[in-house]
This record gives sequence, structure tokens and C-alpha cells, in this order.
Amino acid sequence: MCLCGVDYFSTLGYQPSIAFEGAGILAPIATLVLVAVTLLGALPIYCHVAGETPDGVGSVGMIERIFRGWTSKIFVLILIGFAATDFVITKTLSAADATAHLLSNPLFMGSTPEWMQSQIAVTMFLLLLLSALFIKGYGEVVGLATLLVVAYIGLTAVVIGAGLFYLVSHPELLTQWIDQISAGDYHLHHTPISGKGPWVALLIACLIFPKLALGMSGFETGVLHIHLIRGKEDDPANAEGRIRRTRLLLITAALIMSMMLLGSSLVTGTGTLIPAEEFRISPDRGKAVDRALAYIAHGESPFGVCPLFGSVFGTVYDISTILILWFAGASAMAGLLNMVPRYLPRYGMAPEWAAAYRPLVIAFTVINLLVTWCFRADVSSQGGAYATGVLVLMTSAAIGSLVDLSRKPRPAEPTLKLRRRLMLAAFGLISLVFIYTTAANVIERPDGIIIASIFIACVLGMSIISRVWRSRELRLNEFRFETESDRMVWTDLCADGGFRVLVPHRPGSRSLIDKEKEVRRKHRIPAEVPLLFLEVYYGDTSEFHNSPVISVRQEEERFILVARDVASVSHTIAQIAIELGKSGGTVGHCVWMEHWQFNAPCRGIRPIRSGRCAQQCV
Repeated sequence: MCLCGVDYFSTLGYQPSIAFEGAGILAPIATLVLVAVTLLGALPIYCHVAGETPDGVGSVGMIERIFRGWTSKIFVLILIGFAATDFVITKTLSAADATAHLLSNPLFMGSTPEWMQSQIAVTMFLLLLLSALFIKGYGEVVGLATLLVVAYIGLTAVVIGAGLFYLVSHPELLTQWIDQISAGDYHLHHTPISGKGPWVALLIACLIFPKLALGMSGFETGVLHIHLIRGKEDDPANAEGRIRRTRLLLITAALIMSMMLLGSSLVTGTGTLIPAEEFRISPDRGKAVDRALAYIAHGESPFGVCPLFGSVFGTVYDISTILILWFAGASAMAGLLNMVPRYLPRYGMAPEWAAAYRPLVIAFTVINLLVTWCFRADVSSQGGAYATGVLVLMTSAAIGSLVDLSRKPRPAEPTLKLRRRLMLAAFGLISLVFIYTTAANVIERPDGIIIASIFIACVLGMSIISRVWRSRELRLNEFRFETESDRMVWTDLCADGGFRVLVPHRPGSRSLIDKEKEVRRKHRIPAEVPLLFLEVYYGDTSEFHNSPVISVRQEEERFILVARDVASVSHTIAQIAIELGKSGGTVGHCVWMEHWQFNAPCRGIRPIRSGRCAQQCV
């Protein structure tokens, strides 16, 4: 939970500031709507995802299983693009906000030279430091995450608790906030509807809550890390135990975060303990921008919130905030390291080194540094892209869960049938809410979808190039067999070494007798040399690695090798020819009479014209 929490809980470092910027003094009401969507929408959806993906593939893997062929591949690649947006911006935005806290600390600013006070330079240094930690090892990352989350949550609870106690002890501040809402003075640059009153304020909060969507981050990384959770003490890989404990993790994290969000929005978003002008970005940057809770912890509020707060406590709180924000990228990096090797190399859409740990860490670090430089390490400018990535993944999880549930067999019992209908209705409603939230965020901040589109274009472009570049690989994953007897016959054929001539045969074009006569006549093959006929049937051609299902049948004295569920005819012919030739040390000839069009899987086999022998495989 702490590994996920460095992503989820760390958003408290900048969420209150973003909430006030988007919702003004309606931030507590909009946060309440956000919490309702989290607990009643995101939590049930990801509990379902956890139940369907105990192997840790997450919502993207569930989408892959629902669809097949190139449709599945394209969906997965697009979602990987959005996931990359989410995880990469998580690292860069969190590191930028950690830098903002650091540069706002008077102790740091007063004791360091000017060259160490650059927003971009410090952010890049933090990203490099995090990557160095990942290169050292994964176990150190998890251990440090636990320490940081416990410390940060404890100190944040002190700040929020003291602020709430002060508000309750001084009810005139809450009355001032309510009067401002009643008067329609929301401190918003633009309101979606005009008017004033409690119902108008509630409706405005419902319309603008998508701006606070960063407070829902962390669910996707939660289900991606399910493989790290112990199922049972005596059976750590037990699927049922992993699912149950992952759901407990999600519920616990969601409840803790919901309480923190509501408490922090009341303390920072009412325009009382933190004056509204301290949240302005221009013309002069307010002191509470990107560090609202730290503003309270440093005792900078015009009210004496707590005698404990001041420069000493504020510095301690800054250290914990900077560390967890810096380390928030660990959860994102772990998500990327789990997702990319799982899909892209298997699809043939990334080189083999993309499945390696350290090269991936270095590659993602370079991307993080480029993104930081492009955004000038500014927190606000990256918020749209971050929210877009989070919301698209949640929307896909909601729609995927709805489709998955609808495809399950209908139960016969009336009680279970009613339960299924209620769940379908609930998942449908949740999907509509997330679709609206995503659309509202994209319309409000189109830069997010633009940035995500760049990531998607890069993923698709590199995937196409890699697929073409790797087309000459042999691409054999394994030989599968329909029955055990087929396996035994195949083993005998390979061990015998007597079948030196492989003849691809397209069923239906001509009889085997006629084809054998023509092959022997045109290629001068003596009657005593046996022929092995090969029939190939396509499976999912979008798959990169080939795993043909082999069966063998005999018609009179002719052996016919049948390969089904193949991704590529040419690669299957090459793979079978090479396997048959292993016993003799050389590969026999491959002869065909029709125009078989394919890309050569290796240098030894080439497309040839009718009536000629293939080059011998080497």
C-alpha cells in the first residue's frame, strides 16, 4: 500500500492548491463530490479489475483479453500511451512540486548558492537521483516507500487535524465561508452557470469537480502491483488471497485518502485560514501555490492555528513532503517497468532490450528529463496531462469492467440474476460519470490530450518501426500439439531424419496424388525419397511470436503435417523445416508449386517462383 501510496497520498502536496484554483471556495464541496465518485465509482471498478487480473495486468490487460486480434493490440497501444502519460507526468510533476516546496523553504534559500536554486535544475537532479535508486534495486524502493508514507501521513494528519480543530473552535470562520458562498462570491475566474444559493453552489461543484481529478490517482498502480502481494502465508502465489488482500489495500487507501482530501479542502479551501489571494498565480505568485498544507505548517496563516507550527515544524514537514513527492515517481516507474515489458516486446513492437530492467530505467529517465525541460518544471502546466492520463485509464477500466461483466454467463438463480442486473446498471452509470469527467477535463484543458496524443503517436510509431525491423526474426515461441500422440509422431519424424523434402500444400487446390506427381517430375525427386506435406492454417495474425499447434495425419502412405493457429505462414514453414533438420545437422529442401507470398524469416529461405526449389535453410 505504501508503494501505491507514494503516488496516491503524495497528491496532497499540490491537490489543495489545484482544487482552489479550479473550484475557488467551493473546493470542499467539489472535493466531497470527488470523494463520492472515488468511493462509489473508482473503488468498485478497480475491485472488479483486481478480481479479474490476479496476475497483475491491470485494466489494460483486461481490455486485451476482452478483444482479439489487431483491435486488441491497437486498444492496448493507445492505453499504454495514456498510461505512459500518467506515469511519466506523475514523476515530473511530483518532482517539480517537491522542488517548489524546497525553494519555498527559507532555510534552504538562505543557506545555498544561487545556482542551486533553479527550478529546472533541482527537478532534474531529483529525477536522476530516483532513477539511480531504481538501478540499485527494487527492494530498497519498497522499503523506503514504507518509511516515507508513514512519516508523511502522520505529519499531514497533524496539520489537517490542527486546522480542523481551529475551524471548529472558531465557528465565525465557517460562517464567513458559508456567507461568501451564499453571496455567490466563489473566487472563480469563470463559473459554468450563474446564480447563487446552496443548490447553485452544489451544481457548480458537480460540474467543476473533474478539475480535481488528480485526487483519484493511484488505483491503476494498485492493481498493477497485485503480483507483489502475498496470497497466503503458505502459498504466496494463491490467486484468491491476492485478490482479497488487493481489494483490502484499495479500500484502505481510498478511505485514508478520502478523509485526507476532505480535511485538507476544509483547512485550505475555505478562503479563511489561507486568504484567497495567496493562491493567485499572477501577477504575483501567492505563497500557498503548490504548497497549501506547508503554508499552514510554517505558521504563515494570519491566524494562530497551532503553537507547534512555525519554521521548525514547517521545515520538518517540508522534508517529509519533498521526500514523498520525490519518491512518488517510484510508484509510476514501477508501473511502467511492469507494463512495458509485458506487452510491447511480446507484440514485436519493441526491441528485446525493452524487457530488461536497467535499460528501461535509463530510457524512462531520459524521457522524464525531456518532459521536465519542455514544461520548465512547472506544476500547473502539467496538471492537465496528468489528469487526462488518470481519467482515461479509469474510464477504460470502467468500460472494460462493464463489457467483461456483460459477457459472463447469466446465472439461473433469480437472486443472482437480479444482482447481475444491478451491477450492470451500476457499472454503466459509473462509466457514464467517468466519460463525462474525462470529456470535461479534455475540453477544459485540451493541452492534456495533446500531450497524451504525442505519447500515443510515439508508442504507435516506434511499435510499427520495431515490428517491421523484427519481421526477419524466426519468432518461434513454442510448438504445441493437439494430442500426446501427435507429439510422439512429431518427435519420431524429427529423430528419424528421413523426411528431407518438405512440401507446403494448400488444401483444396489439388489432390495430394496430383501434387506429388508434379513435384517429383519438376524437381526430379526419386520415388524412394519420401515427401512430407505441410498444411498451414492462420490463427491470430496480429501476434508476433508464433506458437503453431501441430498435428500429424496419414493418408495412404503420405504423411501430412498440419499447423494451426499460426501467426505467419512463412515463419511456420521455416521453423518446421529447421526443426526437422536438427537430427541430421542440415535442413532439407522446401518445395512448393504455388505462389506463396511472405516475408523471409531468415536468410536461408527466400520467396521463389513457381517450379523452383527454395534455398536450403542454414
